[in-house]
Amino acid sequence: MSNLKAKEYRRFEDIKYIRKDGSEYWSARELADILDYSQWRNFEKVIDRAMIACENSGHEVTYDFADLSKIVEAGATRKSIKDYELTRYACYLIVQNGDPRKEVIALGQTYFAIQTYRQEIADHFNQLDEDRRRLGLWRH
Repeated sequence: MSNLKAKEYRRFEDIKYIRKDGSEYWSARELADILDYSQWRNFEKVIDRAMIACENSGHEVTYDFADLSKIVEAGATRKSIKDYELTRYACYLIVQNGDPRKEVIALGQTYFAIQTYRQEIADHFNQLDEDRRRLGLWRH
């Protein structure tokens, strides 16, 4: 069982993108696949609930759920489909609002909770380092 969890956990890392500025994001379409949502319309309902939670928590929905459209091949034609660039926080809200009967949802909840905690700790230490430099307490 632990091998399955490690494999599933890695799947979330494998679909993470890093921008030039170092910020992370995930594609909602790719996350839907990882979370075993075969139909976009069902996953959009989860996204909508996550957006409500985001807004109610005082976060900027358009930042955490950045609208994106992609051009995909559909047979002989091309069409535009909706997607989102999701922050870690948006992904966390999505897995919190996902189908709790799916094991991968529980794994996603754990993954995004742990990664969010790790980032908070890293941010805290970066702030301490910045404060030390500013106060002249930095040692080489």
